Amino acid sequence: MAGRLDEGEEVNPFAKEKELEAKEVELQRREQDLKRKEDAAARAGVVMEVKNWPPLFPLIHHDIAHDIPIPLQTLQYTAFATYLGLVLALFWNIIAVTTAWIKGEGVTIWLLALIYFISGVPGGYVLWYRPLYLVISYNLSALCDTVPFLPQMHIFFCVFAAVSPPFLFKGKSLAGILPALDMLSSQALVGIFYFIGYRF
Repeated sequence: MAGRLDEGEEVNPFAKEKELEAKEVELQRREQDLKRKEDAAARAGVVMEVKNWPPLFPLIHHDIAHDIPIPLQTLQYTAFATYLGLVLALFWNIIAVTTAWIKGEGVTIWLLALIYFISGVPGGYVLWYRPLYLVISYNLSALCDTVPFLPQMHIFFCVFAAVSPPFLFKGKSLAGILPALDMLSSQALVGIFYFIGYRF
């Protein structure tokens, strides 16, 4: 195998240096090729979105001040705050349901709360926040008729989670008003956690 040394074989520093120089030339060629492709895309009008949010571990491109027209920035900031509120509420829901699980409510409600978080955070982003961001930033008037339907699904889920009826999805897997009242009578600490989740 190349790169492995047999016993007694000496390392040739000149061969190693030539190998490193060849790798450096190859990296420079690839870098120039990438730069040429980026320049061609920029000339063709292709927008390269740089991932910049969240700041510590960028996953998405998000720049309201630059991408969104000034009259619509307030709307987009409100939508973004709503999305972050959803993330926070689903995270708190896991905490509240974890306390209920510890107090003996069963692992099923905790698993359901985890599923809500794992599917709800990216689902909310893909299903309603990102389409709204794109419609507003690129002025895609053709999509304006379909996008309002998606936030309505979000509103429906929020109302359902706030009430959290006991007959569907194991009722106590969402920190809503009905399970909060039920828990408050039997386990006060869990009921308080559920009330805080209801307030979100």
